[in-house]
Amino acid sequence: MPAPNASSRPAAVLVPVYRADDGELRLVIVRRGDQGPHGGQLAFPGGKCEPGDGDALATALRETREEIGLAAAQVEILARLPEVETFVSAYRITPFLARITPPAAWRCQEGEIAELIEVKVSDLVRPEARGCGVFQPPGTPQPEEISFFRVGARQLWGASYRILDPLVPRLLAGDWPV
Repeated sequence: MPAPNASSRPAAVLVPVYRADDGELRLVIVRRGDQGPHGGQLAFPGGKCEPGDGDALATALRETREEIGLAAAQVEILARLPEVETFVSAYRITPFLARITPPAAWRCQEGEIAELIEVKVSDLVRPEARGCGVFQPPGTPQPEEISFFRVGARQLWGASYRILDPLVPRLLAGDWPV
């Protein structure tokens, strides 16, 4: 992987988790619409910081409301997680782990969000959920070996993978009350 870009732009995401009626811990991710440098990728709701945002948390909450219709009143922040850099699009992402109360119906932003996916966290520790392959991400000069989680027929990789990988065992260990 290339080194992080010193002139990276600030962004923030929410890592929404909740305990479902069946007792399973679930994670909410989105599949981005086809446009933009992250088109079609699995990710967390969020985006770049705007001048009107007071801080990174305000960005994560605003973007989450816009992208999936989750109001701030349905969100309880559990932790600010370590920042992650994107290598191709030059963003410095501040992730926030949040316990949420899911709405009766999700409202995905048309065009920007193609799909919302609720993943059992316990499924992500199964050996078949992990993979590694050689890919050439858009904007990179050569193919690279990339680790990923399998989510259905898709792969969650890149910055989202680097946020989630150390988080999964901690969620399952109960490091936060969810």
